[in-house]
Amino acid sequence: MDATGSAEHFTRMGTLGIEEEFYVVDEFGRPTSGTDELVYETEPPAVLDGRLDHELFKCVIETQTPRIDDPADAGDHLRSVRDALVDHAEANGFGIAAAGLHPLAKWRELEHAEKPRYKSQLDRIQYPQHRNTTAGLHVHVGVDDADKAVWVANELRWHLPLMLALSANSPYWNGFDTGLQSARGKIFEALPNTGMPTAFDDYDAFETYERRMLETGSIDDRGELWFDVRPHSGHGTVEVRAPDGQADPDRVLAFVEYVHELVVDLAERYEDGESGRRLRREFLDENKWRAIRHGQSAELLSRDLSTTRSVEELVEMESDRLGIDGLWELYDRESGAERQRRLRSEEGVMALVDSLRLS
Repeated sequence: MDATGSAEHFTRMGTLGIEEEFYVVDEFGRPTSGTDELVYETEPPAVLDGRLDHELFKCVIETQTPRIDDPADAGDHLRSVRDALVDHAEANGFGIAAAGLHPLAKWRELEHAEKPRYKSQLDRIQYPQHRNTTAGLHVHVGVDDADKAVWVANELRWHLPLMLALSANSPYWNGFDTGLQSARGKIFEALPNTGMPTAFDDYDAFETYERRMLETGSIDDRGELWFDVRPHSGHGTVEVRAPDGQADPDRVLAFVEYVHELVVDLAERYEDGESGRRLRREFLDENKWRAIRHGQSAELLSRDLSTTRSVEELVEMESDRLGIDGLWELYDRESGAERQRRLRSEEGVMALVDSLRLS
């Protein structure tokens, strides 16, 4: 990875890229070290060539789709990557599972990757990174102008808690029920440079920040700016990183649809000269906390921050405004956190972990 990106990378509008973090699991559904075998020691299927990487723990593996020029093709690309990963894992004696946090992942018992980048992070960050067993969904949408990308990322911030509320799929951490719907949201926020970012005036302001963080040794590369949304100066995209990981590909595609339509809509508003909303980060943080704690039952602060709206009301508003169906499909179904708790209560832990496996 190059340490810094460039405004020149922002050349395409509306392209898509989907990154997913998964858990490598053993025959009993428990997270286990497997990324060395799957990433380095064996040859993955062709569709995964150059699109497979490990994360901090040896039980977490990441996939990336190729650049998707037509959003209608997102489902085919997503499923082909997932199918190839499952086949590759099974051929090497592993399974693949997805959630924001795996309920059986105990960080003290899991191995860290030996990649120098992660060793540096562990040495610099210490405890918060040592316990970071999280897995998320990242959606990239191409934007054809760097200043536009920064403006879109600023505006997207209000929408992130709604995405997190609908994706909440991590009630368990380190073997216990946290009482939260997305414990991943809190565990990951313990790291530096995470959570809800501040707004930037333009790309020059963002680039100055990015370079200053590098020059002062605050980060080793631009990839360590782990905010819930960011202009990706390497790919020329706006990257949304808010949702928990999901086992069901249809749930993933609902978020992909929403993020894509939001970015395209906001890009058009920027081109029309619309002024942005200067929302205080503290209010946005409050909305994120409500999503973490209550998930789909949350009451979130409205766009003008004058009142609260239920997730259902916001889903209706956003679906009608953007002409999309996926948000309703997410809201009308049992949330990931609710399903995990129900399965553990009614059928036991094995049923819970089986529900997280990809097939």
